[in-house]
Amino acid sequence: MHLYEVLRRPLTTEKTNRLKDDLRQYAFEVDLRATKPQIKEAVQTAFKVQVLDVNVMRMSRKRRHYGRRVIYKPAWKKAIVAIPADQRIDLFEGV
Repeated sequence: MHLYEVLRRPLTTEKTNRLKDDLRQYAFEVDLRATKPQIKEAVQTAFKVQVLDVNVMRMSRKRRHYGRRVIYKPAWKKAIVAIPADQRIDLFEGV
């Protein structure tokens, strides 16, 4: 898998903003097939920062109702990446 296919999009919620401010951890939606070493390498290459730790969690599919129909939102994978205190990812600043 190519490095730029690993990261899908950054996640910006109240919880991820708090993680960013307090613990220097950033959250991304990543490809379901991505592994921790691939995620680490992709973040280091894309944002020119040193990655200290990667935590990965698989988010299960969600059930939604549209009238009588039941559909399922697909499962996805979330990665939380920790970086040193003296570095930052500019993509998240000012959000």
